[in-house]
Amino acid sequence: MKTDKTELFEKTPVTRAVLALVVPTVISQIITVIYNMADTFFIGQLNDANQVAAASLSLPLFLLTTGLANLFGIGGASLISRSLGVGDSERAKRTSAFCVWTSAAVALVYGVMIYVLRGVILPAVGTDEYTYGFCESYLFWTLTVGAVPTVLNAALAHLVRAEGYSGQASFGVALGGGLNIILDPVFIFGFKLQITGAAVATMLSNLIATLYFVALIALKRGKLHITLNPRYYSVSGGIPREVLLVGLPSSIMNLMGIFSNITLNKLLVNYSNAAVAGIGIAKKIDMLAFAIANGLSQGVIPLIGYNYSAKNTQRMRDAVKVTLILSLAVTTVGAVLLFTCANPLVRAFINDADTVRYGSMFQRIICITGPFTAITTVIISIFQSVGQKVKPLILSMLRKGGLDVPFMFLLDHLGGADAIAWATPIADCGAMLVGLLLFIPLWRKLGKE
Repeated sequence: MKTDKTELFEKTPVTRAVLALVVPTVISQIITVIYNMADTFFIGQLNDANQVAAASLSLPLFLLTTGLANLFGIGGASLISRSLGVGDSERAKRTSAFCVWTSAAVALVYGVMIYVLRGVILPAVGTDEYTYGFCESYLFWTLTVGAVPTVLNAALAHLVRAEGYSGQASFGVALGGGLNIILDPVFIFGFKLQITGAAVATMLSNLIATLYFVALIALKRGKLHITLNPRYYSVSGGIPREVLLVGLPSSIMNLMGIFSNITLNKLLVNYSNAAVAGIGIAKKIDMLAFAIANGLSQGVIPLIGYNYSAKNTQRMRDAVKVTLILSLAVTTVGAVLLFTCANPLVRAFINDADTVRYGSMFQRIICITGPFTAITTVIISIFQSVGQKVKPLILSMLRKGGLDVPFMFLLDHLGGADAIAWATPIADCGAMLVGLLLFIPLWRKLGKE
């Protein structure tokens, strides 16, 4: 079954096709970062470093939902686009049903597990007597109650984007983000719930965004191959293996990022909660540059996967070139802006001298990784688009956890809190170099074909 988006994949000029797919994706990623920053911003207006630190300590556990969404969303999107490239619409339907129902079940189990094991998990991520209660309340609403809609919101966006409906997918993500920004001050200040209000706002916004995607799929039933009908749920034909192995690198990158953040927080909490709050704010701000690079790389996955399966390697190579140029240009400009405006950006979140000092220092260090991250994420997405599993997994593990954690311990020993953040640019540069070494042979092979 041909869709009205087939021409976008096959005939639209490459630059226009790339922009049509990535611009909405980048916008949705930016809005997602803004609403993530909104939690920290509005909590920071309470001028309580302990609540800001609690939000930072909770972030790694909350971000695991992104890993689950990427596991099924990116893995499913890759398989759906490759299936459509060879005209197998039935497999695309079965893939979508598997991704939706399995991701919902896994998210539910995760949310319950966080609640049951909170007495063990929260101290393990670095909470103390001042932050434990804040973290417990925040995670109850965002994960125990909200894990399923949070995962489904992001996973459905990936699946809808796989069929070329990038604008509609991005609107759904933006809807959740916009609602969160509106609801944050209402619950934090209006209902005087403080950090708990931020958590309730996040849960409700993700729930409403998920309902939007359910309605979209129902309305476009004749045009989309994505289905929520459980009768299409299938674990045959290698669907679970393809989805999970292709989506695993993005999920592992997220898991390793969580491990990296927890390690960083555990090291910095030995100095002060202001240091933990500072790195949390800096990382939230830097997520803007990563969101742009991630949006560019994820947005182009359907175009690359479709043309790879259709044996149109020249069009695929052209799409890669355009995406790399765009990613490098935008992230370089972003890095310069974040470096020069570090102090006022951090101060906008909290008016605490120690937190601002740590945050602005950390911001100037970690923002320089933007161009490195742009190259690495595009390479990972290319490997995922063509169905390769091992290489993107290696890059994901190197970028987060594999290189930065050992350097954190080393730099902590050599220079203390002021030096730890340098582990991030060191790791990102190393991952980029390895990524180029792995990518060049594939690029040459595609050129010959």
